[in-house]
Amino acid sequence: MQSLTIRLSEDIDVRLNKLAQRTHRTKTFYVRQAILNYLEDLEDTYDAVNILREEQASYTLAEVVKDLNFTEQELKEIGLGN
Repeated sequence: MQSLTIRLSEDIDVRLNKLAQRTHRTKTFYVRQAILNYLEDLEDTYDAVNILREEQASYTLAEVVKDLNFTEQELKEIGLGN
């Protein structure tokens, strides 16, 4: 298993600590779950965009983006924003 070091803002760290204490889970558990959930969503998005591009469907990229409710920042992060 690989390790990763990340820096969290104090408010996120406080929230994460409270959640971990309340649920008797580790902070690592919740960070791992958050990453896995985000990766799954991101992979699904890339798959949808690729299908759209490959099939040249009548459903436009703008419509897909709108339906997925992405923010402009999220679009930039996955390489679809301006």
